[in-house]
Order: sequence, then C-alpha cells, then structure tokens
Amino acid sequence: MGESNLYLVTGGAGFIGSHISEALVNRGDRVRVLDNLMTGNRENLGHLANEIDFIEADIRDFDTVRRAMDGVRIVFHEAAIPSVPRSVNEPVLNHESNVNGTFNVLLAARDAGVKRVVFAASSSAYGEKGIEAKLETQLPEPLSPYAVAKLVGEYYCQVFTRVYGLETVSLRYFNVFGPRQDPSSPYSGVISKFITDLLNSRRPIIFGDGEQSRDFTYVANIVDANLRAAEAPEASGRVINLGMRQRTTLNQLLAELQRIIGTSIAPSYQESRAGDIRHSLADISLAGTLLGYRPLVGLADGLRHTVNWYRENQ
Repeated sequence: MGESNLYLVTGGAGFIGSHISEALVNRGDRVRVLDNLMTGNRENLGHLANEIDFIEADIRDFDTVRRAMDGVRIVFHEAAIPSVPRSVNEPVLNHESNVNGTFNVLLAARDAGVKRVVFAASSSAYGEKGIEAKLETQLPEPLSPYAVAKLVGEYYCQVFTRVYGLETVSLRYFNVFGPRQDPSSPYSGVISKFITDLLNSRRPIIFGDGEQSRDFTYVANIVDANLRAAEAPEASGRVINLGMRQRTTLNQLLAELQRIIGTSIAPSYQESRAGDIRHSLADISLAGTLLGYRPLVGLADGLRHTVNWYRENQ
C-alpha cells in the first residue's frame, strides 16, 4: 500500500491555515483540520466543507491532538495565539497555546509516526537588530512573550528532529497579509486594519511615528513555501526565513493603500506598543537554496488582491 497523503493542518480555519488547506485540497490531497475557532473561522473553510475532515478542538488537549494524528503523513502546524500585543496582555494563554500546544503537536506526531512537521515560526524571534536583513544565523533576541514562545517552538522542533528522528522545518514568517485576515480583532494585522478603516472612511491608527518598517509578505507566497518545505529533503531540522526582502514603513504602506483605494484620510498617530520592534527585514537566500522559494506575488499586487477581497467580503 502506498504512503498516505493525509495532511493535518492545525489552525486550519485561520488566516494562513485556511489558505494552506485550500491549496492542498486543490491539488487533490486529503486534508484534516484541527482548530478550536478561538481565532479561526469556519467560514474560511466554507467552500471546502465537503472536502476536509474538520475537528473542532484545542492543541492544548493532548489526547485530541493524538487522535487527530492518526494516518497523517505531514503536519502543517499553524495553530497559535498569533499576536505580540495579546501575548503581552495574556502571557499565560500565550504560553499554554504557543509552547505547550506546540509540544503536544510534536509529541503526538512522533508517537503517530508522522513523516514531517512544518512549523509556523516567527520573525519576532530576532528582536531589535537595526534595519539590516535578518539572517537565520543571527542570535535571537525575543522582545515579547509571543516571540519567546515561537522561539521555544523552534528549539523543540530541532530537538525532536535530533533526538527522535521526527523531520521538522521551522518557517519564520515576516508579516503575512492577504484575504481572510480578520480585521475585527484588536490584535489583527495592520494591513487588514488599514484597508477596512479606509473602506469605511475611518482614520487608520499608527502606533508610533509610522517610520517603523516591516517586510510584508503576501499569503500566497507563504503557502507556496509551506508546500515546498513539506518535501524539500535538505530542509529537515532547519529554520528558514520567509519574506519578500522588501522594507516598507507603515507610512509608505498607508500611502500605497490610499492610492489603491482612492482615499486621502490622515492617520491617527498613537503611542508605540510594548513588545513591538522597530524594523524587520528578511534575508531569504536560504529559502531560495533549500526550498527553491521565490516570492510569486509582489507587495503592490498583493495589496490590490487583498483590497479587492475586502471590498467583496466586508
């Protein structure tokens, strides 16, 4: 009997997880989703309802995670409390979900004989290191409970690879954006918030002076890299940056969105938030070498796709 092509996507009803689930279904794979719907939404998978096996459960519940691993070949571990500010406000929840939950996923995967776990790590692990592009060899300096938790997840992945032989790949995401990112949460991504504010004639809020910069990465690029990371032979045990290698300040971002949408609304500048870093930029050369990764969609096109989606769905 051939090798199973069953994929488990934890957090598969969330923003990035739902896009990964959709890509897997579209190429004919069998998909199981595990999501507690704390930050995910069943509507993100509505068009796939008959194509996936959905389990509403929490990764903090080891027994449920263990059962969800039955017959699974590859795990995409996207489930998390995905927010720096929320981790500052709710550090216990952050630790339980992002550290204990990740440990549960890895332990259950090991016990079930899963081939590989692809882990959604975070660029926040780098901390504040100026504006130069971040390299995977750089010493991490996490500045928030969220960043610490994601870094612990990377370390656990590497240990499970070295000690137990479970293949793992940790992908450090740099500020992912795109359709299905929930703008209603106070912890949601800045692009979804800017877009919905502008479409509703509200003043966008910028924390700080707006000259802080990020490497904004369209979700289709992240999905492509995840699918590559699931199979790339040399990627096991590695930590890999995923971004665009393009520096954009929040003021530049807002100006581009105003141009696309056709608005001219002055932002409201407010005090900087605890745990936020000043600059973040990815060196993606390792992703190119190990995964054959090249961003498929540039920032301007990604912003246009995202604006169009919010116009049609808000």
